[in-house]
Amino acid sequence: QLQLVESGGGLVQPGGSLRLSCVASGYPLDVYTMGWFRRAPGKEREGVSCINSSGTRTEYRDSVKGRFAISRDHRKNAVYLQMNSLKPEDTAVYYCAACASGLKYAGDFGSGAQGTQVTVSL
Repeated sequence: QLQLVESGGGLVQPGGSLRLSCVASGYPLDVYTMGWFRRAPGKEREGVSCINSSGTRTEYRDSVKGRFAISRDHRKNAVYLQMNSLKPEDTAVYYCAACASGLKYAGDFGSGAQGTQVTVSL
């Protein structure tokens, strides 16, 4: 069974940077369009960014365009999210999952991954 493990979150001041990692085990990710999603307290899950299987196409929600960059490494079976110029409104639990067109959540392969907490605060 494919397992996803996210890491790289933490507490950072506004304007700071973090790099999130999502490493998969049990099955190669390279055939899937993958993405990062987030859920802030009291809010619904939202798609942040997605990348196609070959890494040639990316998609971002408007609020993170120009600040976040998604990438993937098939050799490491991993997907990354570089987050720069972080804002308090970026605070959320971030997790990776399969992605459908339009930043839509397409499941985590039953991984039950817990995500990684990102807190942007002074």
